[in-house]
Amino acid sequence: MTGTRLRAAVDAALAGDWQEAHAIVQADEADPTACWIHAVLHRIEGDDANAGYWYRRAGRPDRGDRPPAEELIEIRASISD
Repeated sequence: MTGTRLRAAVDAALAGDWQEAHAIVQADEADPTACWIHAVLHRIEGDDANAGYWYRRAGRPDRGDRPPAEELIEIRASISD
């Protein structure tokens, strides 16, 4: 998935558009960054079990100790083109 699409997913999530962000990341379930965003989206939704699955797919630790917006900002900063 391109950096542009990943940033769009993060921006949608930060703007409160869970559905748009989710649709974007579902388009590439093999991309580790998309999986990381997907994990945070499920945390926002309150589905911690599903979030845990996506954290594992992303190869990332579950960050349930951090606010989702803070983690989304971290993800956005890590995205390159």
